[in-house]
Amino acid sequence: MKRNMWSVRMFASALSLLVMVSVVLSACGDAGGGSKAGEPYKVAFVYIGPPGDLGWTYEHEQGRKQLEAGLGDQVETAYIENVEEGPDAARVIRQYAQEGYDMIFATSFGYMDPMFEVAQEFPDVKFEHCSGYQTNDNMATYFGRIYQARYLSGIVAGKMTQNNKIGYVAAFPIPEVIRGINAFTLGVRSVNPDAEVSVVWTNTWYDPVKEREAAVALLDAGADMIAQHQDTTEPQKAAQERGALSIGYDSDMRSFVGDTVLTSPVWKWGGYYISTVKDAIDGKWTTHQYWGGLKEGVVGLADYSPKVPDDVKKLVETAEKEILDGNDVFCGPINGQDGSVVIAAGTCMSDEDLLGMSFFIEGVVGTIPES
Repeated sequence: MKRNMWSVRMFASALSLLVMVSVVLSACGDAGGGSKAGEPYKVAFVYIGPPGDLGWTYEHEQGRKQLEAGLGDQVETAYIENVEEGPDAARVIRQYAQEGYDMIFATSFGYMDPMFEVAQEFPDVKFEHCSGYQTNDNMATYFGRIYQARYLSGIVAGKMTQNNKIGYVAAFPIPEVIRGINAFTLGVRSVNPDAEVSVVWTNTWYDPVKEREAAVALLDAGADMIAQHQDTTEPQKAAQERGALSIGYDSDMRSFVGDTVLTSPVWKWGGYYISTVKDAIDGKWTTHQYWGGLKEGVVGLADYSPKVPDDVKKLVETAEKEILDGNDVFCGPINGQDGSVVIAAGTCMSDEDLLGMSFFIEGVVGTIPES
């Protein structure tokens, strides 16, 4: 009897151990794809501003919503807005990782170092950083060739300025912003060699007051057209109030401001977010450095204002076709601000050089401050 009881107990213990091992193995099997089987894949977004900025963060938020619509019950998303770049970003990203989120998107350049730090602490979480360059086995980067769309918008501005004085409200003197200013100016001068683009720096991504003040300063200096690399519609509003025209950025700012916004280089994040998260769910995600352009559909040009004539639209259409055919924006001959050749005829800038751009081209008025 004692022997039978011992056998029963041994069998029960073995059965319990087998169940425990099965649970552990099941959990390990789910680790590659993220959440446990049957549970939604948890994705978090960290925003530099509020979705109500109607610009940069607004478009990322549209992409998040498209992700939810595209993958349905397969995903569960969350976001946090107004996260400052620096230590606070590390705290927020780490908290999402600790809460069991499978993938985290950080949507501002200054989140790069904090995200890289946290990524090394959580090897089973996937991290995606927008506009940076640091990667890890579980951390990728993504961005778009918005300079292509900026070039096209420059054609519109160059044809429609009346006095050849265009103002540009710029955030920080980093390669991303410098590249955009130069691309826009190349577009302007491709159709109007006499036009100049004057730059005012704000040293902020999101500050409606500073953005408006910078635009007003450019308008006071005689600009009849305002462009920008900022996160809100304030420069466009300032232009409208002064009877000037403008080019938007990030989103279709004409829909928020009016027809004085002639067009806008815009972001289209939804497709990237859907495909990236789907790859992660399917176990196909690997680290990468994504830099898509007009061809991939991650950037584009918003609809035109009724103020834009058909002949201008045709010029843009022709230029867009050339880019899609492989003739990128930064191909020589291109002169620097001082008139010297910076890109020789028959050559094009490499992606590495584009990502590190630190000079202004001919036609840009202003200086690049020491970073």
